[in-house]
Amino acid sequence: MAGIKKGDQVKVLAGADKGVTGKVIEVLTDADRVIVEGVNRVKKHTRAAQTGGAETGGIITVEAPIHISNVALVVDGDDGKTTTRIGYRRDDVTKTRPDGSTYAAQRSVRIARKTGKEI
Repeated sequence: MAGIKKGDQVKVLAGADKGVTGKVIEVLTDADRVIVEGVNRVKKHTRAAQTGGAETGGIITVEAPIHISNVALVVDGDDGKTTTRIGYRRDDVTKTRPDGSTYAAQRSVRIARKTGKEI
């Protein structure tokens, strides 16, 4: 997994929608794919539901998944928006137990490799 999460702003690096930026709607970890808002839109034919009658049939346009290697994270850099890889940093934190006592622990934080800032 490349560390991209739901809600991240990404730029498409390859394919028909190359250069388009969008927000990640869903991450499919088992298939190493992501669904990006407004990218890789396909026509889907749907049948009308026989029970309830709420859903009508027809042709709808939906986003199809693309491989996670074809997207890069977009962050705010010094010179506007830039694509970057994801790194990790361990921060020391103080946690509190239910009984009120405290202890030292570490927390993993996602950072942008180019800027070094927390994502």
